[in-house]
Amino acid sequence: MRARLDELVTAALQRGAAVPAFTCYDFTTATAVVEAAEETGLPVILNVAPKTAATRAGQRLIAALRGLADGASVPVCVQLDHASDLAVIVESVRSGADCVLADGSSLGFEENIALVREVRAALDADGGPAHSDAMDADGGPAVVLEAELGGLAGDEDKAFALDSDVQAAGLTDPAQVRDFAERSGAQLLAVAIGNVHGKYKGAPQIRWDVLERISAVANVPLVLHGASGIPADELLKARTLGVGKVNFNTELRTAILAALEAETAAHRADGENLQGLLGRWSATAREFAAATLRTLGE
Repeated sequence: MRARLDELVTAALQRGAAVPAFTCYDFTTATAVVEAAEETGLPVILNVAPKTAATRAGQRLIAALRGLADGASVPVCVQLDHASDLAVIVESVRSGADCVLADGSSLGFEENIALVREVRAALDADGGPAHSDAMDADGGPAVVLEAELGGLAGDEDKAFALDSDVQAAGLTDPAQVRDFAERSGAQLLAVAIGNVHGKYKGAPQIRWDVLERISAVANVPLVLHGASGIPADELLKARTLGVGKVNFNTELRTAILAALEAETAAHRADGENLQGLLGRWSATAREFAAATLRTLGE
């Protein structure tokens, strides 16, 4: 069943949990993630990368994920991640995305606010999504917007190891959080607290003091991107400080690629058994997603 992102995350925080979001570049991975969610009985978010969404195949994937969410026995959201291209955003919502990260984190403070507002205006002008049943009871916007304040280093689609100096750059300024959320209209806020996209050189240097200050003033649920490589106990600590959504990409890709690397030769020898190799791909994604869901959601 599909669910609104803001309602899903708020409900998780109320029970002391958080909802993981997994970047899905293909239907096999997405199906495995939803199966893991159904296995654990916990909600999940399917992220689609902007480079994926910018292709015709990516738009078809979003539509397929929408159907997958509709048929799931647990709440599932389909989100367009890290997007700033208005045309891609509108097309993705038409295809079935329930929510969008309107990402102006590389811009100045005022320009970031302006981008989020521009995205909202573009979606409103488009008449809203075809799936208008996502509209909440008080007539609020059907498509939930997440925004990002502060700058995360790294690449969402490629994993490179980053050192502590890079991790410390672009931290979210707690003094800007409330003003940004109120003026932009974002319903969730991704923050930079030493987390990065990709891998960490050494232990992640998470700035808990910054997150505590953000949490004290935040008026919307918080989101932690770049969670791959952050120890489970630290992710659990983040839940207590208002982080209700946690994004994973690198660890899932690493697990899948390692499984394929280890087993491709054997499946080639077994009569070019692609179905068997895809089965291993699916099982690896499902195992990783299920373990992560249990860590954050139980």
